[in-house]
Amino acid sequence: MTPDPDALKPNTVQFSYDSAAIAAKEVAKVKEVAIVLRGSPSNKLVVDGHCDERGTEEYNRSLGERRALKIREALLKEGISADRIYTRTFGKDKPGELGHDEASWAKNRRGEFILLRPATGAGARTP
Repeated sequence: MTPDPDALKPNTVQFSYDSAAIAAKEVAKVKEVAIVLRGSPSNKLVVDGHCDERGTEEYNRSLGERRALKIREALLKEGISADRIYTRTFGKDKPGELGHDEASWAKNRRGEFILLRPATGAGARTP
């Protein structure tokens, strides 16, 4: 599979501080991703869970995992098959926004989607 990290970038799900709950205003983004996946049954998806820089390494890895799994659960409820969705956690290791203020932290509390398209040649891989 060939990763396309930009295809679903506008659908990045933002989370509240110390939460893995998908806010009502973010649900539409998950539904849009489900529509994309239903339209291309050979595509798969990686959901990456991220946190802001506050908290311990262990806590942030755990929270990032819970965020990714919560998004996966929502996609399953939308009818996407479990074998098409992979999850990963990066905790605070891959900030989307550098900075040490609430605006930066808010952008780093996220779940990102990486679309996986079938490879068209040698070297096909999955995450």
